[in-house]
Amino acid sequence: MALLGLADGGVEVATSWITDALRGIAMVWPMVLIVKLCISLMLGASAALTQTTGIAIAIALLMIDGAIMLLPRLALFRHMLPHVQMRAILPLMLLSGASFGLWINSLPIETSRHALYVLAPEMAVALLAACILGDRRVLTLAYCVGALLVSSYYSPTATQLSLLVSTALVIGIATVRQVGTDRRRAVEQHSHELRSMRSDRLLHEYEKSGRGWFWETDRNGCLIYLSDTLIASLGIRADEVIGRPITEIVLSGDKRQGDGERTLGFHLSARTAFADIAVRAALSQEERWWSISGQPVFNDYGQFYGFRGNGTDLTEMRRSQAEVTRLAQYDSLTGLANRVHMLRSLEQAVAGSRGQPGECVLMMLDLDRFKTVNDTLGHPAGDALLRQVSQRLQRVVGDKGLVGRQGGDEFKIILPGHHENGFLSELAQTIISNVSQPYTIEGNPVVIGVSIGISCCPRDGVTSDALIRNADLALYAAKGDGRGVHRFYSPEMHADAEDRRQLEEDLRHALAAGGLHLVYQPVVSSRTEKVTGYEVLLRWTHPVRGPISPALFIPIAEDGGLIAQIGEWVMRTACRDAAQWVEDVRVAVNVSPIQFANQAFPSMVMSALAGAQLAPERLELEITESVFLNDGADTDAMFTKLKALGVRLALDDFGTGYSSLGYLKKAPFDKIKIDQSFVRGAAIKGSRNSAIIKAIVSLAEALGMDTTAEGAETRDELDLIRQLGCSHIQGYIYGRPMVAADVLARQRSVGVMAQAEGFKSSRPERKTMLRSIAVLHDGHVYHGKVRNISATGALIEGLWNVPVDTMFSMELTDGLTVNARARWSRDDRMGVEFISPIDLSRLRGHAAAPRAIAS
Repeated sequence: MALLGLADGGVEVATSWITDALRGIAMVWPMVLIVKLCISLMLGASAALTQTTGIAIAIALLMIDGAIMLLPRLALFRHMLPHVQMRAILPLMLLSGASFGLWINSLPIETSRHALYVLAPEMAVALLAACILGDRRVLTLAYCVGALLVSSYYSPTATQLSLLVSTALVIGIATVRQVGTDRRRAVEQHSHELRSMRSDRLLHEYEKSGRGWFWETDRNGCLIYLSDTLIASLGIRADEVIGRPITEIVLSGDKRQGDGERTLGFHLSARTAFADIAVRAALSQEERWWSISGQPVFNDYGQFYGFRGNGTDLTEMRRSQAEVTRLAQYDSLTGLANRVHMLRSLEQAVAGSRGQPGECVLMMLDLDRFKTVNDTLGHPAGDALLRQVSQRLQRVVGDKGLVGRQGGDEFKIILPGHHENGFLSELAQTIISNVSQPYTIEGNPVVIGVSIGISCCPRDGVTSDALIRNADLALYAAKGDGRGVHRFYSPEMHADAEDRRQLEEDLRHALAAGGLHLVYQPVVSSRTEKVTGYEVLLRWTHPVRGPISPALFIPIAEDGGLIAQIGEWVMRTACRDAAQWVEDVRVAVNVSPIQFANQAFPSMVMSALAGAQLAPERLELEITESVFLNDGADTDAMFTKLKALGVRLALDDFGTGYSSLGYLKKAPFDKIKIDQSFVRGAAIKGSRNSAIIKAIVSLAEALGMDTTAEGAETRDELDLIRQLGCSHIQGYIYGRPMVAADVLARQRSVGVMAQAEGFKSSRPERKTMLRSIAVLHDGHVYHGKVRNISATGALIEGLWNVPVDTMFSMELTDGLTVNARARWSRDDRMGVEFISPIDLSRLRGHAAAPRAIAS
């Protein structure tokens, strides 16, 4: 096997190495045959051909040499193993040399010239054959041995024998030496082919995996190779891109980033290596980004051949980076700008130029009653509501400014440039109106509101921190003024915010230390004028400030998360007090939506009844329409559980909240309470309230429910209510709220009979509120608070011992200033009379403040 050029140690040589060599020999071997024929003609071959032996030898010679020329050309031969090929060719070479020796010795040559005429032709042809066979020494040896064997047979001289031995020895030594060279070369070539095959396979698999691709250009920068996987991903044919400059398949780069086609073109022109240049694909129908690296290619003489390189797809990475950037600047829930983005935009807006602050407006928005929706419907419903709110805000603001979400149910709006207060008020009112329209969440109708605080740069601050703080104070004031309104920042709001914070702290202490107490307002039968029950009302007497209005501390309790704790205390205390009353007198307790949504609420009610030994039918739970924000299975189940306890249910503040009547078909109410906003002023000529009351009474009678008219204060209102058919009446006409001890004392003295006491006719409409105002007198500005107001006067707090008949001006709101006279004054309170009546409708957003409630 060594003589055949096969390496030891199990290393396999490629079949083509043997086959290609033999094919080369076969292609040149006709030269050997031609030389043989020429020598034969010169030595008189025509004489030999007249004999049968000569003809046979000549035919054999032609057939053997013909086989050497034809056999390696056959497909069957090329598919043989290398050692089989050599086994087929070796005997042919031996016979070729032998046949030529026989042919020469058969020619009629003179004896005197025999040695010269025999050896010279044979050695010439052997030398030619050795040149053609090249490093295939074993084949050379076979040919020469065949020729010398025949010559030695015909002329067995010492010269012939020594020539035969020396030739065989020389050829043998040369063959052995060449075997080592052939084996090393074969192994090296085989290793090189294996490495090439492995590299090709790895590169092919790398391209197919989609993780990268390869490219190559000529010296002019035109593509001569591009991976098939990349061409397929671009959706084009290879002939559409091969031959085109590589710079044509990418788009121009971004000058600010230093990337792209410009940088790539520079490196190609300079013939310098480059790595990881980000470019955008020009031939792709969708946006695709690549990272390209390349190396210039030079030959051994330093001549430039072109570029070779690789590329990877950056599209997904770019999209991920864009998504990360978006998430870093935009809220994932609503898609609005997030806190960071809004703060950066605000800082840019107030920065201005040339050292001067910029002009802009900041609006802070907080959703009203959102927490109730979140607690009753759940967080997924709350998230859906926030998304709908954000869409409405974007539609209203449009391209006038930037809308962002601060977090939770808080939003921001930044309006660049200067804007008049009139425009801002109109925009804020439009936002309030749109946000307050009903929503549908998971098939449930939902109604919320929004309060807005506004600050302007540079009027209210020249830094982002100042604008945020002041807009937040304005928002605080808007929520304190009844919610669902907007307020512009004013300097006195700092004092109001501190006052509210202190009140919340004091309220927590009062709840822990027993500083709250209850009062009871009678509910009277319109037919018998007997007290049928009392509504419990919550009161707080501050140790320093004195009585605090529920309109002030109830919203503080709601914002501070105290309302549920206060509600449970009210329920237990009211049941304990009612247990001491006359047996057929009921107690009515208000229930907040948060309490109603708590699955443990029925257990708490049952515990309060059991602890006080109060009959369930003597407890009436007043529930507002807001509980129907979650008008689903949980709401129905809660009604069922409460009715199973035996308590009565009353629908409170009917007509002021949730606007659907569908819930009355299935909610098991025993009573409908007509809100005081419909009762007050109902007896005044031209008022439509009487028609509304009549419709509610008719509805209640049709459903088998009682009705209670709240807020009756005058005899003409009392007469109207009776005439319209209300079954029960509640208001100052039958008495003000009283503490539990007074209720017991009254029952012991006069029993359950009630007596109407009050003015004959109704006073002008009054609005209860808590609003900071500026009072101007004699060139000085004083600050106070409006407690309630009508078209002709108001109750003012905060100004001490003002002389009666003092004349001054009051700035009620932007653009509304009135002249007034002090009619009475007591400590820090005074009643004022307006010189000219005002239009209460101009005080937008200030609805009557809520009564004191149990929760």
